[in-house]
Amino acid sequence: MSTEFEAQSNFTESGNYGCSHYRRKCKIRAPCCNEVFDCRHCHNEAKNSLETNPLDRHDIPRHDVTKVICSVCGTEQDVQQNCINCGVCMGKYFCAKCKFFDDDIAKNQYHCDECGICRTGGQENFFHCKQCGCCYSKLMKDAHRCVERAMHHNCPVCFEFLFDTMKDITVLPCGHTIHLECVREMEQHYRYSCPVCSKSICDMSRLWRKLDQEIAATPMPDIYQNKMVWILCNDCGANSHVRFHIVAHKCLSCKSYNTRQTQGGAGGSCSSGMAEMVR
Repeated sequence: MSTEFEAQSNFTESGNYGCSHYRRKCKIRAPCCNEVFDCRHCHNEAKNSLETNPLDRHDIPRHDVTKVICSVCGTEQDVQQNCINCGVCMGKYFCAKCKFFDDDIAKNQYHCDECGICRTGGQENFFHCKQCGCCYSKLMKDAHRCVERAMHHNCPVCFEFLFDTMKDITVLPCGHTIHLECVREMEQHYRYSCPVCSKSICDMSRLWRKLDQEIAATPMPDIYQNKMVWILCNDCGANSHVRFHIVAHKCLSCKSYNTRQTQGGAGGSCSSGMAEMVR
């Protein structure tokens, strides 16, 4: 008959513990529904699935978790790092504030008191921006544009809440935040402006030069030669009175073609023309 120590060793070596989200040797009892799950993400996925009655859908209040179940010996107990029965370490990284366990310490987890949750990447590499209300890389400390509670909203593409997402997030030049994979998907569909404020998300000067050439090579019919329209620049916010052209309209202030027609007859933004130019 195996000893308790041998059982722990076999359990750990088999790698048969944790879930798809975390490697850990415990489960949690959800205080909201009194059910047992591998982690809060497992709970939220199950309780917010399409099969669940909309009236019963909910997220777990992570800080309210008080009981965990050891995955080695099955003992239910108060939240703590080591099992009170078999002594196994239920998570090499343990945060008593978040009731969080994880054996994968290569993530360099740390707890941010101002965020109120645990982050990854190493505390020495991040700073907390009080206006944005979240942690950013120190490389951005003197360069990022502050947006009030920048990550306390849903991704503007996939609508997943960003503040505690497990996916990589990027901060656009305008200061708005979005999943990195969502930005890449936008670029695949030739979308180069922020879904929130419409500002350009990268250096567009090369495309603006192409549009200069396209407009120069595409003279308008005589009937439109003297037609003037008002445009609003999505990049700098300036209003300009410019000569109408079917391809695009150039901001007189910052020379951007990321503009929209506001007065002067039928017309719109240059987004469709931009998409054609970058194909």
